[in-house]
Amino acid sequence: MIHYAYVGCRTTKERNAHGKGIKVFEISPGGDWKLVQLVEGMVNPSYLCLDKSGKFLYTIHGDFSEISAFSVEETGKLTYLNTVSTGGTNPVHLTVDKTNCYVYVANLQTGTVAVIPRRKDGALEPLKELYTIPGKEEGTVSHPHQVMQDKTGDYLIVSCQGRKQGFGQVDVFGMNHETGLLHKTCTVRSREIAEPRHFVFHSNNHWCYGVNEKDYSVTYYHFNKEEGTLEAKQILPTLPDTYTGDGWASGIIMSASGKYVIISNRKHDSITSFEIQQDTGFLKFCDCIKTGGEQPRFITLDEKGEKILAANELTDTITEFELDEENGKFKETSRKIETESPVCVIFK
Repeated sequence: MIHYAYVGCRTTKERNAHGKGIKVFEISPGGDWKLVQLVEGMVNPSYLCLDKSGKFLYTIHGDFSEISAFSVEETGKLTYLNTVSTGGTNPVHLTVDKTNCYVYVANLQTGTVAVIPRRKDGALEPLKELYTIPGKEEGTVSHPHQVMQDKTGDYLIVSCQGRKQGFGQVDVFGMNHETGLLHKTCTVRSREIAEPRHFVFHSNNHWCYGVNEKDYSVTYYHFNKEEGTLEAKQILPTLPDTYTGDGWASGIIMSASGKYVIISNRKHDSITSFEIQQDTGFLKFCDCIKTGGEQPRFITLDEKGEKILAANELTDTITEFELDEENGKFKETSRKIETESPVCVIFK
């Protein structure tokens, strides 16, 4: 079976970027990547997602205020549909709800979550609703960095960095699938300088894990899906205890087996693995390995869910790693994909 990889990037000089647009790669059954399309003319097409059918792709334009829609052809190539406003500045993450009717977007700089309807033809309609995540004082915001759905698709988890004038916290919203509107069910504050960034759920929908950027830590939460509430249970550093320098934790994913959490670390330029204790959900540090490049902002599992890919934004590569399911240790493979300023990879 042939798979396709879609790589988002940064393109602006303000980001010191080399990206040229969304790249579409055809992946052979043997795992080789072949570039089949470059979608140029788009500013910072950074984070990407597919709709539930896999026939449409959406990208936010980082540092700006837009989201664009594409149809995905049988060849894997993209055809542009339209662009609409996200109602805020610096959209950084997006997700399509389980009804395939609404796209949710986190606007980092202006502290809002946008609700954008989508049509059956894949095109986007104008912004429907905008939810502000308030900060510590009137007129300030808490800077949401991700919109993540739980396994039922009935709750939206919003990780908020807080920064200087906002609250570092994780908010949970119930989702009305008829209207697309949200209602808050829970807020869990983080440590003062933690800055929650991204979140991932175990398949049991009770154990979930959030990566905290500025204090390079990971928090284990227990999720109550009946009430839509989170409870923090554990916090661990994401860097080795022998490392005394600075770091910015970034991406977080879970192995396909549900046995390990993997985190990427900028500045330290590494990925870290934690074993999930299968009776409690608590984490145990396993391994940390350099990614062979600089600023691995994004990590993901490959198209088969077998290997780990780290997108090294500043050195224009995506590097591949194996994870030993017996002990959580990493091993770098020989595969390295050359692509400019990569910050997101998704598969079809």
